[in-house]
Amino acid sequence: MADSKEIVASSVSSWSPEFIHELLPAAERTALLYHLSYLCLGGFPKLECLIRERALETKLLFESSVAVLLKCVNTSSTLVTSLFPALLTAVENHNPALAVKDLEEVRAVINNIILAVEDIVKRYDEHNRSVASCTSDVIQEKIETEEQLTRTTQEIKILEEAVAKLEEELRNEVKKVDEIEKTIEEKNRELQDRIKADSTRNIGFGVLAIFMPFVGLLAKFTYDAATAAQTQALNTELSRLASEKTSLLRQEYSTQVRLTDLHLQLANCKIQMGVIPSPVHLVDVQRCLSQIQHILVELQKFWESVGSLIDGLKDNTFVNEHLIEELYDLKQQFETSIEEAEKCWQRFGECCQRAQVIFSVQSKDAYQFLEMNPSSLSKDEWDEQHKSIMEKLNQISPRELSI
Repeated sequence: MADSKEIVASSVSSWSPEFIHELLPAAERTALLYHLSYLCLGGFPKLECLIRERALETKLLFESSVAVLLKCVNTSSTLVTSLFPALLTAVENHNPALAVKDLEEVRAVINNIILAVEDIVKRYDEHNRSVASCTSDVIQEKIETEEQLTRTTQEIKILEEAVAKLEEELRNEVKKVDEIEKTIEEKNRELQDRIKADSTRNIGFGVLAIFMPFVGLLAKFTYDAATAAQTQALNTELSRLASEKTSLLRQEYSTQVRLTDLHLQLANCKIQMGVIPSPVHLVDVQRCLSQIQHILVELQKFWESVGSLIDGLKDNTFVNEHLIEELYDLKQQFETSIEEAEKCWQRFGECCQRAQVIFSVQSKDAYQFLEMNPSSLSKDEWDEQHKSIMEKLNQISPRELSI
């Protein structure tokens, strides 16, 4: 009996105001960390949705915590102000049957609060797993985004190299067309000069043939044959050059089309690069979620300690229930046991009330940030919000935050 009272008294006394006030930063920090995470997710719609869901789950879990703590407070109050006095009255009146009935009612009330606490512990565990899963999603999104940026960067590099190569080809083709046009122009001039010279010489040979018909005809025939061969050669060369120029122009046009297509691909890649969100802040999101997980683990431990304390109080409350049947001989010992339990439950109720106030510290406005779209913020607005959040976080726990 004495050992039991000492254990329970020690457990309840550990719920000092200092211990309870360690819970104070939890709700505030959690909302701020969610806000910071949400702020850093501009351009990641899937992650924004996940963070919004987890934040609302946490908010509802805190509200449920308040409800369970109120239930603890009400249970303690019921035991201290109603059930224990009724039980003591039954003992005082030497009414074992009524005492047993009252004691069973006490047991039912305590068992009810134990179930509520066990449920909240389970919910914290499940929610922490949910946040851990969200952290994994953030890590995976970061990996995929970085890979996408790498692929796009490499694609841009490849396209830029291809564009540079085609531009060089196009310059060479244009140069070849210019050169062949100059050659054609020279051959045309040469052909024109030859035709002019031929016309002049034909007049001279015609006059000479009158006086020296045989010699003149022979000379004219020789000259015309040579001139015709040269003229034909020039015409043939011009035809070949014209054909080559046509081929070069077609090749130049084809290169221009390919170059235009590459320019469009390059432009689209650069546009895509601008659309891909920067994963730089996803490290901050991951760190925030890890801190939230830590808080949730601590709160789960808090609720587990509540459960352990209630178990201890229950054991203390019923430690001497076997004495009911021997009220005439051991009435004083039983009454002392109940009075000690009453004090412990009263202390427990007071601590729960303090904890309930702390869990309620977050107003309904704490999660209003979920209504805004982080992608819609200008750089100045983003910086302003980030600075404000960090200032608040550092005021709560400056040594634990290095984001």
